[in-house]
Amino acid sequence: MSLKKYLLFMTSATLISWIAWLVVLFYINPVESGVIGFVFFYVSMFFALIGTFSLIGFFGRVWFTKEPIIFRHLGISTRQSLWFAILIVGTLLLQSADLYRWWSISLLIIFLTLLEFFFLSRKVVSR
Repeated sequence: MSLKKYLLFMTSATLISWIAWLVVLFYINPVESGVIGFVFFYVSMFFALIGTFSLIGFFGRVWFTKEPIIFRHLGISTRQSLWFAILIVGTLLLQSADLYRWWSISLLIIFLTLLEFFFLSRKVVSR
């Protein structure tokens, strides 16, 4: 798949995810829908955030690094957007479950940071 097709697909999927999130936000009543409404809300927001942060991270890396091989940025930006989306959705889930405390968010941040360090160190060793 070419870079242009990938970016077009990612942009389209992100827009569809944001539209799905807005539909859930404005047209689904969480009281009547029960758990399925909350699942749709968080899943659509999760995919929308991954796509958005991935595109922002990719274009930011291309703009600031000026590296000739720009395909290398796709994996990094997608992985880091996944961590950031997990952080945001996890924070909102903790807030909705009334478990939002400074130490629970700190543990989530530490866990995601350790995961990122694992992937960074694995990549350095494999070179």
